[in-house]
Amino acid sequence: MATKSAEIKAEDAPDGGERYVLTGEWRNHSISGTLKEFERLEKAGGQGRVELDLAGVEGIDTAGAWLVRRMMTAKEHQGRETILSGVEGPIRELISILPETAPAPPDDGADKRPLFEKAFTPLGRAVVDLGGDFYAAMHILGSAVRGAQLKFGRGSGVSPASVVTHIDRMGVRAVPIIVLMSFLIGAIIAQQGAFQLRNFGAEIFVVDLVGILQLREIGVLLTAIMIAGRTGSAITAEIGSMKMREEIDALTVIGLNPIGVLIFPRLVALTVALPLLTIIANFSALFGAAVVALTYSGITFETYLARLHEAVDHTSIAAGMIKAPFMALVIGIVAAVEGMKVGGSAESLGTHVTASVVKAIFAVIALDAFFAVFYSAIDF
Repeated sequence: MATKSAEIKAEDAPDGGERYVLTGEWRNHSISGTLKEFERLEKAGGQGRVELDLAGVEGIDTAGAWLVRRMMTAKEHQGRETILSGVEGPIRELISILPETAPAPPDDGADKRPLFEKAFTPLGRAVVDLGGDFYAAMHILGSAVRGAQLKFGRGSGVSPASVVTHIDRMGVRAVPIIVLMSFLIGAIIAQQGAFQLRNFGAEIFVVDLVGILQLREIGVLLTAIMIAGRTGSAITAEIGSMKMREEIDALTVIGLNPIGVLIFPRLVALTVALPLLTIIANFSALFGAAVVALTYSGITFETYLARLHEAVDHTSIAAGMIKAPFMALVIGIVAAVEGMKVGGSAESLGTHVTASVVKAIFAVIALDAFFAVFYSAIDF
């Protein structure tokens, strides 16, 4: 059965007013044809009472009821009395509860703030977020240093089993990828260094290049970056998942210190594992460089070791190893802070895991730059 379009017709009322007769289907899909006539009648002036006769309306929805309500409001603003006839029950109630004016249109999304505010608001928010992260990091570090209490007010202690487990997961299981990465890095540095130094007849100095660069900078830096991506993301995901499932709140309720139970063992394990991984990375890179020096430049292992002994002293080894515990703390704290910021959704977990890796790598590189400037200042 075809839908009958909405129609409106004006008639003169016996009392000198106007009578609007509505017929057909006053629904959203059938009122478009009568909108122009409806708006004309809505704006038309006159005197006396206005009667809206809905007896011929076969069906009406919210869109049609809103048009009726809008007509009544327009005529009332002209100072004229309006009445509804031919309708009772739910339809009359629907028309009566509709507002007299349409709601304000939604914001078009245009940013109407002054240019100065738009330019500096992101910077201000970044500074506030950085301050919040720094405060949270100091809270975690301070709580860990304070003693890592397993229970509030019941002394302190660290679970050796937890620390050993995390050393195995963060350190021992990372050895293969660290060895492979460092071997390739050492080989690449040796190959490129020999290729350039060959032009000056000084290929033997590739040993100095690899030894000093690997022990002072590359070894600990690349190891820390690898651990930030591998272990930092895991710490954030683990703590974030516990936060989502309210396990951290449960620890607090039963009197356990979440920082002491969850974060402190991971910080200890990282502080132990990263220096050891750095030592392994250094040996692997130097061995890779030795293999390339032998095959590419004909430098034997005996010559390589003798030259390495002359080029490298204890300061080169110490300069890299001193950085390792600090980088481990930075990675662990950044990962823990991001994990504690996870909300209740999987999207939040993914966002903070990504932020953890990015922030940890940035912090490690910034810390390495600080140590480089510091070593230069003290001539170390």
